Amino acid sequence: MCGRYSFALEDDLIWERFRVRVRTTIYKARYNCAPGQDLAIVSNEDPVTLNLFRWGLIPFWAKDPAIGNRLINTKAETITVKPSFKNAFRSRRCLVLSDGFYEWKKEREKKPYRIQMTDGSPFAMAGIWERWISPDGKIIQSFSIITTSPNETVATIHDRMPVILPTEDEQKWLGKTSETELLDLLKPYPAGKMTTYPISKLVNSTKNDSPEILEPV
Repeated sequence: MCGRYSFALEDDLIWERFRVRVRTTIYKARYNCAPGQDLAIVSNEDPVTLNLFRWGLIPFWAKDPAIGNRLINTKAETITVKPSFKNAFRSRRCLVLSDGFYEWKKEREKKPYRIQMTDGSPFAMAGIWERWISPDGKIIQSFSIITTSPNETVATIHDRMPVILPTEDEQKWLGKTSETELLDLLKPYPAGKMTTYPISKLVNSTKNDSPEILEPV
């Protein structure tokens, strides 16, 4: 699964890389993105603007928004059949913006690692989103990150990884693309373009959200 990541770019770098407008009143750098938080995404409904959606998908038909706590990830292998995900996959897709994600390796005790591009560049993870309306009219827009089998780099740490889209496929993911073509995008990112390193246990607590989390140990 993917249960924690970072996205800490300056506004001008976000524009340079993703070509989306950033409202500085709502965006801030995040070093320890966690489920339940409002985080940076680009949706197919508004592909030119960075928006904040809640991490943890709440299907439009849900009676209780707490279901989102269990739907932070979506398996690529079952996305077209699971009731919670299949409609969003067909109609409501998004880019989840990141510059690295974290996984815990099972050794004598769980040890956290940061996983990123070899050049440290930001990237987009494939996501789906939903709009949920409560009985009293409150609207919550939420998302889930799609995961797949790991490449050789990530496999040394964990048995799943987020689907990372090559830059040239990001707009295809957001566009009116056939289901077959979309499914072809849900594969492990090339291992040779990624690297990992151990980090401190600061990342274990969502109360910690500072650049120190990124430092190798």
